Amino acid sequence: MTTQNAPDAMHRIGEGLGLWEHRAKVAAVGIGHSPTTRRWDGKPETSVGAISILALRRAMEDAGVTPDQVDGLVIVPETTTGAHWQEGDSIPMDVVNAYNQTSDPLDGIAKLSAEWILKNMPELENVKFTMYGPGCMSHAVVVAAQAVGDHLTNTCLVLKGWHNLEGRYNQGGISAADTVPGTYAIGPGRTIWGPPGSYGTALQFAEYCRKYGKTHDMMAPFMSNSRRNGLLFPEGYWAQHRPEQLTEEDYLAARWIAKPASLFDNDIPIMVAAAYLFTTAERAKDMKQKPVYILNHASSKATARSLTPTLDEVEAETARTGRKIYEGAGITANDLSFENMYDGFALFHQFHIEGLGYRGMKFGDALDFYQTDISIEGPNPILPSGGNIGSGRSRFWMHTDCIQQLQGRAGARTITGVKPEIAVSGGPMPMGGNFTVWSATPA
Repeated sequence: MTTQNAPDAMHRIGEGLGLWEHRAKVAAVGIGHSPTTRRWDGKPETSVGAISILALRRAMEDAGVTPDQVDGLVIVPETTTGAHWQEGDSIPMDVVNAYNQTSDPLDGIAKLSAEWILKNMPELENVKFTMYGPGCMSHAVVVAAQAVGDHLTNTCLVLKGWHNLEGRYNQGGISAADTVPGTYAIGPGRTIWGPPGSYGTALQFAEYCRKYGKTHDMMAPFMSNSRRNGLLFPEGYWAQHRPEQLTEEDYLAARWIAKPASLFDNDIPIMVAAAYLFTTAERAKDMKQKPVYILNHASSKATARSLTPTLDEVEAETARTGRKIYEGAGITANDLSFENMYDGFALFHQFHIEGLGYRGMKFGDALDFYQTDISIEGPNPILPSGGNIGSGRSRFWMHTDCIQQLQGRAGARTITGVKPEIAVSGGPMPMGGNFTVWSATPA
């Protein structure tokens, strides 16, 4: 089977597009998560392919859908959290041979194809539509929503799986070479030659603090709140393995990684998979769980003028993204009950929510806002999922939380300070991401 990447026509990138033509005609119903682990233990039953199958089956069961009713599959083919399989490393044939193989022996181990999933889930016999949303669950979500709206698929599974291998990021390849070509040595990247992954965000945040008279210490309430919310997320890594509250004092005492980005400003890489079941609003009425309606999706594909975006570029693009989000959904910032924007580097988060104008914010307001009541019990909840900071690097806790909150299934994490009615989630980058607006009702 040949599966294509989603074409540009499936993304809502520009301004002035008006209401999304499928507004409230597509719904999320089922959710499935695998358990989390810190790293892969090398066993077939814990490979990224295996945990992805588990997440898909749980999503169908959650929605009350039988596998033969599913006709679509949208997945993210990349599965690495940053530690890549190194060329020349031996391939564990016991893992490969435990499953039905594709032409690539690393399929299901260090990457994932739609072909591999269908070969190893024969129960999905009626899947006729497959597509890739490369990079991130946020991308797969918008592709699936558009596909269902366009009637390319009627009942569609959406999947993102992560593997996390032993060792440090990029421990081989160019990082182990004696010389480095071109400008690689000064470009952002997790290598011994280049700066850390948080480097670019740290530069933007430093300029943010200078421009608006803020300090890194002002992030502490947000960080503590995010971990608290994450510990209320039973599917998350910290809740499952290390139920430790991150105090403001812990955060302020952390070592620098790329000043002013500290250790806790970087999410912890983990191994996990999640799946959702999307269908038409009409079909969703008959399913096991309450439908959550998609009001709009929007994408950002901005290009920086240099290696690292400037603060001005970031702010201009997040403002554009906010306008696209609201225009396509037919809402305003005042209609948002809560937000679940990306936080994989914690210092991203305020760029996203200031661009949204969340709770009336303007640029430079977020860190002051963090000093107020941002808890799930208050009127101004910030990142109720806890995000990647609160539950580990997955890039999908935000979407899961939006769906669960609007279904009334968020458990101890349920927002009580406001009525959960409309939410927004997405990311990852302020200048390159995909965003979705969710609603408890189709109105």
